[in-house]
Amino acid sequence: MKTRKLGPLDIDVPILSFGASSLGGVFKDVDHDRNVRTVHTAIDYGLNLIDVSPYYGLTKAETELGAGLKGIDRDKYLLSTKCGRYGADEFDFSAERVTKSVDESLGRLGCGHIDFLFCHDIEFVSLEQIWKETLPALHALKESGKVRHVGISGLPLEIFAKGMRECPELIDCVLSYCRYSLNDTSLETLLPEFEKNKVAVINAAPTSMGILTNQGPPEWHPAPKEVHDACHKAAEFCRNNGGDLAALGLQFSTAHEGIPTTLVSTANPDRIISNCEILEQDMDLELLKGVQEILAPIQNQTWLSGLPENNDK
Repeated sequence: MKTRKLGPLDIDVPILSFGASSLGGVFKDVDHDRNVRTVHTAIDYGLNLIDVSPYYGLTKAETELGAGLKGIDRDKYLLSTKCGRYGADEFDFSAERVTKSVDESLGRLGCGHIDFLFCHDIEFVSLEQIWKETLPALHALKESGKVRHVGISGLPLEIFAKGMRECPELIDCVLSYCRYSLNDTSLETLLPEFEKNKVAVINAAPTSMGILTNQGPPEWHPAPKEVHDACHKAAEFCRNNGGDLAALGLQFSTAHEGIPTTLVSTANPDRIISNCEILEQDMDLELLKGVQEILAPIQNQTWLSGLPENNDK
C-alpha cells in the first residue's frame, strides 16, 4: 500500500485506511470471527491506520476491534478513536467524561495508548466547551502518555475553520468525512489553513456514506433530493460504461497528494482486498470526466448536521 506523510506529524500512513465502524454492526449484522479476519486482513494489506469510536455500535466496534488486535504487536498499527459522542443524541465533552472515556476505550481496545484521539461530531455542542475545556483535557492525556495526538471531527467545515481561528495550537489533526469525494471537494479549500497551522488531515467516506455507489445509498441518507438524483445518474452512467462509481470514487479521493489518507469502513475481509486491488488500477479518466459533468450542478452541496450555528455559512 502506498503511503504518505501525515502532514506535520511526519507519520507514514497508508493512502487507504481502515474504518472499523462496521465492526459494530452499524450498517448490518456482523459476525465476530469475520470481524477478526477483517482486522487481520487490513493490517496484512498495509491498512495499518485504524479508526473507531465508542459511539459505533455503542462500544461494540471498539470491543470487536480489540479482539481482532489481540496478539498483534502494537507497533504494527496506528489507532484512532474518539470521545464525546456515546449515542445518537448522547454527547458529553466535559473534561471528566472524556478523560474517563479514554480509559474505557483503552480497556476495550486492549492497548496502552491511542495514537489519535478525536472529539467526535463537535458540531452538535457549543464549540466554546471544546476549545476551553475538552481539548485542554485531552492535552493533559497527551502528557500522561495515553494519547499521542488530539483533534476534532465532524461534517461541517465551519467547525474546522473556527478551530483554526480559536485554538490551532490545541489541534494536532482533523478528521473530515464526506467533504472530499466526487460530489464534494470542499475540504480542499481548507488545506492551506491546515498547512499554515501545522494540522494534519484525515479524510473519510469516499462514497459519501454510500450515495456514490452503483447500488445507491441507504434509505436514511440525509443528502437533499437533487444530490440523490445526480448521484443516481452518475451511477447509471458508470454502469452503462462498464465502470463502478464506488471504485472510481475511491480512486479519486485517494489520488489527492495533499490529503494523506482516506478511511473506508467495512466488516468484510474480501472488501479490504478488493479495495486494495482497485487502487492498483489506473483511474479511467474518461469515466471520471463524464461523472464530474453529471455531478457539477450539485458539486459541494451538503446537508445540515448539528447546531445551525456550527454549520457552513
